[in-house]
Amino acid sequence: MTSPISTPDMRLTEISYGTARPVEGYGPGFFRLDGQVLRGACLITPWDAGPWGGFEDAAAPLALAGRIDVLFVGTGADIAHAPKAFRAALEAAGIGVEVMNSPAACRTYNVLLSEGRRIAAALLPV
Repeated sequence: MTSPISTPDMRLTEISYGTARPVEGYGPGFFRLDGQVLRGACLITPWDAGPWGGFEDAAAPLALAGRIDVLFVGTGADIAHAPKAFRAALEAAGIGVEVMNSPAACRTYNVLLSEGRRIAAALLPV
């Protein structure tokens, strides 16, 4: 005689981003948000997305000081270190810097975006 298998109730919760746009996908040289394809390195915030000049362009993420708490830096297909001067400038402006590969940065950005956190992502393409 076998005993019945008990399964816990499973609840699915729909994720809402409000007016913010999550990263929907990425591939060789591009990122996709809300059907819009961005080519090359890009800077993504809950309210805007556009090109980014890479680590030599600290001005674009620095302009977000006071509006974000953390910048996720996606370093492409592999994790790499952000230049010390780039990190130091952002941290001096009160912006935390979390470096990871770009796929992980996209996933982390989306999760925290759904929680309404004050975040942005600076992404180098895979």
